[in-house]
Amino acid sequence: MIRSVMRLVVLAIAVACALPAWADYEAGQKAWDAGRPDEALAQWLPAADAGDRRAMLALGRLYVRGLGAPQDYVEAHKWFNLAASRGEAAAVKERGALSARMTPQQVAAAQELARSWRPGESLAAKYPPGTRLRDCDGCPEMIVVPAGRFDMGSPSSEEGRTNDEGPVHEVRIPEPFAVGLYEVTFEEWEACVQGGGCNGYRPDDEGWGRGRRPVIKVSWEDAQAYVRWLRERTGKEYRLLSESEWEYVARGGSKTVYYWGDGIGRNRANCDGCGSRWDDKRTAPVGSFPANGFGLHDVHGNVWEWVEDCWNGSYAGAPSDGRAWESGDCGWRVLRGGSWGSGPGTLRSAGRDGITTGLRKYSDFGFRVARTLTP
Repeated sequence: MIRSVMRLVVLAIAVACALPAWADYEAGQKAWDAGRPDEALAQWLPAADAGDRRAMLALGRLYVRGLGAPQDYVEAHKWFNLAASRGEAAAVKERGALSARMTPQQVAAAQELARSWRPGESLAAKYPPGTRLRDCDGCPEMIVVPAGRFDMGSPSSEEGRTNDEGPVHEVRIPEPFAVGLYEVTFEEWEACVQGGGCNGYRPDDEGWGRGRRPVIKVSWEDAQAYVRWLRERTGKEYRLLSESEWEYVARGGSKTVYYWGDGIGRNRANCDGCGSRWDDKRTAPVGSFPANGFGLHDVHGNVWEWVEDCWNGSYAGAPSDGRAWESGDCGWRVLRGGSWGSGPGTLRSAGRDGITTGLRKYSDFGFRVARTLTP
């Protein structure tokens, strides 16, 4: 009798634990059927993290097609592996078909990811793509971007390309991380100064206004002071983006010259020739233009954005795992994205420049922040 009761208790616990995963999977399927793959991804990740093999299969298919997240064969193969190991017959067939499209090195990487995966430990399940975070009053609003892979740099055929944008190489972003929706604003910088940080420095705004305009006339060293204050204020791992992270989030899953396509168009950004009312005159308030595929605003134009990396004149020997390149000419650091005074060619997702770390004088230098996520 006691053993029968215990079996019933264990069964009840198992059913209770399975219910949230079932609900997540079903919600994801409804989102998928309604043509909302990003919502499906956000539901299937926690379901898969709870061990739902249907969600694992669905994630594999999603990453193969590049819907809701950047196309990533290694991540897809990982999920097919996990689903197959749990008895999902369809995953075995789809894994085999996908393997034929991958290099042996990619297959080996996917198998290692599957071996090291543990339920309940996934950052992606805890922080689904599109999750918004704000860690204090006055802190920047952040958004979670997914892990993924992309080709960094520009092909030789791309108009406006410079030699420092090659060679094109694949970069893997191994974990989701959070990025500022916008460039850091004057009001966010002022919160730092009032909080005793940023060395008390109050940059001039050129008479254009402060508030929600991006902070300008800040050096790489100033940007470091700001993220240092954020870390102390929140206890979270704030930092500048690496250069590869910056290009990954700027592209927002696209492979085109700009995140919206290969032409500059009109009124999509603030630059010299972008067709906005701020062109070649001044900064625009952050968020004045539509967001890209990852939910980020103003990655093209408005202000140049400092990143962590030392300057190197090509990508020969560059990290391929999303880390900042901390060798080279470290008296210079990299700037990305172009500005209100730049021509359209400079705004390209692959465009880059570099300058000395202490330079403050330019009214088109700003930055965006990132936050490393922890379990």
